[in-house]
Amino acid sequence: MKRNFLFAWYQTPRGKLQKQLEIDFLQRSITVGCKQIILQIGGLGWENEFIDCELYGNFTIVDVRNLGCSGARKIRAKAHHLPLQSDSVDMIILPHILEFDLSRFQTMREVERILKPEGIVVVLNFNPWSLWVRYQYIWDKKMADSWRGHFISRSRILDWLSLLNFEVISLSQFNFDSVESTRSKTMGGLYSPFTTAYAVKAVKRRYSIIPLTPVKNLN
Repeated sequence: MKRNFLFAWYQTPRGKLQKQLEIDFLQRSITVGCKQIILQIGGLGWENEFIDCELYGNFTIVDVRNLGCSGARKIRAKAHHLPLQSDSVDMIILPHILEFDLSRFQTMREVERILKPEGIVVVLNFNPWSLWVRYQYIWDKKMADSWRGHFISRSRILDWLSLLNFEVISLSQFNFDSVESTRSKTMGGLYSPFTTAYAVKAVKRRYSIIPLTPVKNLN
């Protein structure tokens, strides 16, 4: 897994704009509670810009290279093999990690396993149809050599979430000057090929089977 392309992209003028939009989005998406356990898979290094890593002790970063802000609690592990108990996390953030993960669907299975019922997952990905992202990838040889990733369409992420019994509650897309969001009932109308990235917020549903038993005849 290599994410050098991601970090190099954030240093470009357009990448800096996208980074700030993602920071604002994550600030709005994260609800910090005294006992809420939040897990981020894939370190960024600037987590303090959307959550106080030192103050909030229940925020943990999982990264195979131990990346992430210095004040956060860290676990050095692979995303597709998380050393965590099932149903133990309230919220999981996946900031551009699936695009660089060869075992990305297994990672999603791990996310479903460790997330509590009614827990929240937030996925951030590049828009595979973005002309700006692809132009930067092709133009900058250094970034191209370090890519080794795979663009994932929004529809594929939605399919994966559906297979894993997640309910999508909102979709967002990042333009260079704004973030457009929509709730689940109108999410089909939100799409633009010119956005650089998108975010999906979903809740884990757990359905219990209620057995049907014969009703006794009281007559």
